[in-house]
Amino acid sequence: MQFIPYGKQWVTTEDINSVAEVLKSDFLTTGPKVKEFEEAVADYCGAKYAVAVCNGTAALHLASIALLNSGDKVLTTPNSFLATSNAILYAGAHPIFIDIQENGNIDLDLCEEALKSDPSIKAIYAVHFSGNPVEQEKLAHIKKRYGTTILEDCAHSIGAEYQGIKAGSCTHSEASIFSFHPVKHMTTGEGGMITTNDETLYEKLKILRNHGMVKTPEMKPWEYEMKILGFNYRITDIQCALGLSQLKKLEGFIERRRELAQNYDKAFKNHPVIRPLYFYNGNSSYHLYVLRINFNVLNITKEELFVKMKTKNIGLQLHYIPINRQPYYRTLGYGNENIPQMDRYFEESFSIPLFPLLTDLEQEYIIENLLKVVEQ
Repeated sequence: MQFIPYGKQWVTTEDINSVAEVLKSDFLTTGPKVKEFEEAVADYCGAKYAVAVCNGTAALHLASIALLNSGDKVLTTPNSFLATSNAILYAGAHPIFIDIQENGNIDLDLCEEALKSDPSIKAIYAVHFSGNPVEQEKLAHIKKRYGTTILEDCAHSIGAEYQGIKAGSCTHSEASIFSFHPVKHMTTGEGGMITTNDETLYEKLKILRNHGMVKTPEMKPWEYEMKILGFNYRITDIQCALGLSQLKKLEGFIERRRELAQNYDKAFKNHPVIRPLYFYNGNSSYHLYVLRINFNVLNITKEELFVKMKTKNIGLQLHYIPINRQPYYRTLGYGNENIPQMDRYFEESFSIPLFPLLTDLEQEYIIENLLKVVEQ
């Protein structure tokens, strides 16, 4: 059996042909495909506007600069990739790490407790972990009662829904961000997107993406004006052509992920030690399939499990190491937060392979070997 990673892109001949067409065109960098891709993603998510950028971290950075002021306090989760809270720091704001629920998402009830005790808190950065959306009715309640700015990190969750509210629709948030890294549901190689329903925010994001520059029809042909300090976070037509082609297949990709998730559920349903992070949830678009094991009752450590599975050519991954425990964050004074759910999750959890190209035979091989290693 060839090595099976935890995630992998699926690029077809149709995708390659779409990119080749752009390579033969007049536009390789910012051209018509960028706008076309933005409109297609906005339409898919049910948002009014979308701004495409070079990667998901750039999306978080620009959204943070547009939404936050220096010194703002922002509630966020320790269970995410570093970029989520790093973007808060980029804006000169201060992350406050809130514990997670059993399903890996930020605990919005604890967020409300924090808002009650400290009305100066400005925002919440809520991550839809593993593809499973946070509770939208709680976001709506918090926004209405406290006026909190909300950013939804949808890097894991394109195609997910919560009671008919699609991830990225910004129904109860100022902005949402996506990542199109190859391990995600669809890819542009590297790429990201910000969606919003706020026209003023949309216009500001476009300027921030392009060095802070503005060029209007009234200006002389050579003129442009730098209005604010921006960045070169533009995406290319090449990437957007790939994104448009991938977007056509997204629903099929998600359907296959959900099918694989249900197969895993059946395999581990009655196991005395292994359990899924959550059993099948039709809201989730299943970027990840996470398992939890109480290693204290086994004669094997998590590290040994990773090593043994790798000898079987099966790649496990950990999503994630608590951000607040990272060395850099400790230099900022973090690391001693009371986050018992996150700490237990970190000790117990790991992700197993889940991607549309995963075959039934490969999945059976993964299940068989995981059970064998754990039971031995």
